[in-house]
Amino acid sequence: MAGTLVLEAIVVLLALPVVADVGGGVTWASGVYIVVLAVLMFLGAGLQGRPWALAYDLGLQVLLIAGAIFHLSIGVIGIVFAVVWGFILVLRHDVKRRMEAGLLPSQRVRPPG
Repeated sequence: MAGTLVLEAIVVLLALPVVADVGGGVTWASGVYIVVLAVLMFLGAGLQGRPWALAYDLGLQVLLIAGAIFHLSIGVIGIVFAVVWGFILVLRHDVKRRMEAGLLPSQRVRPPG
């Protein structure tokens, strides 16, 4: 999840030139919003061991989608990454289920010899 946040922060920062060239350009408010959001994502990558980290990650997704008020491309990035986070949640649920059932390869008992 930390890697996803770092990748997402990079993509958000790469959206700055798009916002600058398309539409009304980067305003003071939109520039600060995008940069602060990217910084929060980089910081969030270091917080993934905390019990509330997933809520933090999903909250960042809501803020990113809300960035559509500044430019539609920011909202589109938010929707794309919301799908990615949805897939991460599905994978996380599947791994937990397999762990509880003892079906992970590392949980299998190997015969001696």
